[in-house]
Amino acid sequence: MDRKLKNTVILLVIFIVLIILASVYIFVIQKGKIDDRKKKIQELSLNSYNTEDLMNQLNTLKKRVAQLDSILAIRKYNIPVQIPQSKFYDFVNDISLSFEPESFINIEYVEAVEGNEYHSYSYKLTGTTYFDEFFYLVYAIEQSKELKKITSCSIDNFVFVEQNGVPHYQVSFNLQVKVFFSSSDRFISSNFRENQLRPNTIYDIFYPLIRNEIPPNTEGLLDVQTAQLLALIPDGAFLTDAKGNTFLLWEGDKVYLGYLTSIDFENNTVNFILNKGGLIEKINLQLQKEINKSK
Repeated sequence: MDRKLKNTVILLVIFIVLIILASVYIFVIQKGKIDDRKKKIQELSLNSYNTEDLMNQLNTLKKRVAQLDSILAIRKYNIPVQIPQSKFYDFVNDISLSFEPESFINIEYVEAVEGNEYHSYSYKLTGTTYFDEFFYLVYAIEQSKELKKITSCSIDNFVFVEQNGVPHYQVSFNLQVKVFFSSSDRFISSNFRENQLRPNTIYDIFYPLIRNEIPPNTEGLLDVQTAQLLALIPDGAFLTDAKGNTFLLWEGDKVYLGYLTSIDFENNTVNFILNKGGLIEKINLQLQKEINKSK
């Protein structure tokens, strides 16, 4: 083989090797990078919205959020997000601010229970209050906007008498309460507004119809049971009690345990109605001179 042919073969082999290397680089090495770049370009092109389109989407989403929020706002109950345990203490303290000084409530935290969608705190409430205060407490817990539920309840009547003899009729209670909350904000409105928590008054079912405890005469009213009728004047009557104290009373005036209901000028008598621990008694007092005449 002459030298010229030999050089030609060598160049041809080098050319073929270069073609093979270029093909490997272009179709193997570069292909992955090119495909990756094309994919990124496609993703960018899909998300390349103009400002007007983005604002329209934002306004549409805002309207949708407002609709969902209004739906949650008109619902009777909402489930708050990750509330602290102390929030229920504050809730009960706010309710009991209007209670009488002799009433009290003890709050005991029991446990936290985790669920799939909802979680809850458990509390134990014990104390002694008047019946209308207890009913207010129960109503406020059950009707609160942030979901709370009483799981068990026991109540009993309780009577205590002050040193001056004034009786107080209350109820002692034991409540188990669950306070619900969630780990997401899907169940509560951003425009939170508490429900009406003040109930209408109801009859005190624990107030005894007949009572052994009679309140003392702390106001210094006329004790009709030991009183005497001294004189009658137009629309009024003079009376005296066992201690010699005199009283000028008109129809409707308050006396110890009752009221002066009527004055009978024709028969010279005054009529009273008394409530002796649930027992209603009518008492008539006659003018003292008429009593002396009858004797």
